[in-house]
This record gives sequence, structure tokens and C-alpha cells, in this order.
Amino acid sequence: MVKSQTAKSWFPYALLVAAAIALDQWVKHLVETGLAFQEKVDLVPFLALYRTYNTGIAFSMFSSFGDTGLVVIAASVVAFVLYLAARTPPGHVLTRIGFALIVGGALGNLLDRATYGHVIDYILFHTPVWSFAIFNLADAFIAVGAVLVVFDELIGWRRGAKPSSD
Repeated sequence: MVKSQTAKSWFPYALLVAAAIALDQWVKHLVETGLAFQEKVDLVPFLALYRTYNTGIAFSMFSSFGDTGLVVIAASVVAFVLYLAARTPPGHVLTRIGFALIVGGALGNLLDRATYGHVIDYILFHTPVWSFAIFNLADAFIAVGAVLVVFDELIGWRRGAKPSSD
């Protein structure tokens, strides 16, 4: 009975992981089939679509590790995040959602890397004189997930901090 309850408690998070992967891969398919390679399409003055390929991890770091090395690194990160998630108490819903988004985003990018040897990036924030790194929806899931984990930890820390009775 305990295993059944545990599986039920993780089901919504597993569903979120699957939805993040599916949405990421669907959008990347649309980008690959409908957006010219390395041609900027302005959406608003500071946001454009710009399809390119990232052969590294974040900001093209570790591109010299090769496909296999990067797949191993990404899989290790996913395993570590799953380990942390498994140790997260059920009441920490934001943390669990954050971990699910991180895992979903990481697996979405891992699928790209394992399939194509690179990650498909397409979102570009920019000004006329500056541009942020090009990223994708999976990267956004990872970033939002990390913010949720940190935010929930800060909330927990603030709840746990008791005023001194001096």
C-alpha cells in the first residue's frame, strides 16, 4: 500500500515532466520545420526568434566534451535532481514542481543532443546594442524550476526562523 501511495503522490510531477518534454519537443519541431536557420524574426523590439544550434551546455560551455560526454553530464544532472526530488518532503509542492520542470527541461535538451548532436535554440532577447544568449523552452523550464526550488527553500527558511525572545 505504501508503494501505491508513493506512486500516486509522484504522479502529478511525472505528468508535468512528460508535458514539459512534449511541449519542448513539439515547439522545437515547429521551429525546425518553419523557421529559417540563423535568420532573425523580430516579434517585438526586444524579442526575436532565431534558430541556431548549441553544441555545448549553457552558453555553449563544454562543447569540447563531444556528444557522448555531454549526454553523460546531462544524464548525471538529471539523476542528481531526481535524487534530490526523492528526498523532498511531500509538503514542499513548489520544490517538487521546480524539480519536475528542471528534469523535463533537461530531458528535452538531452533528447536533442542524443538525436541531433546539438540542442535547438530559438529565443533571442536583445536590444540594438546587446543580446542575451539564445535559448529554448527547455532552458526556460530549467530556469523557472530552479527559481521555484530556491523560492520554496527561502519560504521554508523564513518559516523556520523563529524570532528570539530577548
